[in-house]
Amino acid sequence: MSESLTDRVRRGDLFSEYCPSREVLKHVTSRWGVLLLVALMDGTQRFSELRRKVGGISEKMLAQTLQWLEQDGFVQRIAHPVVPPHVEYRLTPLGREIGRKVGELADWIEGNMDGIQAAQRKVAASEASAAH
Repeated sequence: MSESLTDRVRRGDLFSEYCPSREVLKHVTSRWGVLLLVALMDGTQRFSELRRKVGGISEKMLAQTLQWLEQDGFVQRIAHPVVPPHVEYRLTPLGREIGRKVGELADWIEGNMDGIQAAQRKVAASEASAAH
């Protein structure tokens, strides 16, 4: 007997277009998700600290990505009842676990940039010669 789509979705079939884990994967593996998870591995930080640390991220994308990571249970938002508002972010235990994993991916990419860039140059050169 074949497994129903509902059963596959409940179990978490990443290859199914209806799998809820795809949304989490999108949040975690987005450019900003990876960078924020790695940045927060250093400990609790304020919004402004994260903005300075993660070059190129807009305030809107920082807020949105932190919100996604909070909703997924990876980031805890701590609002201190003071004026002016003081908000900090830190990884939850689940966030530290995924932070280590995406950190390994980021480290692997950094360690292999020479080979990656050589492959990119080869493809670009091939496309350039095919265009002429």
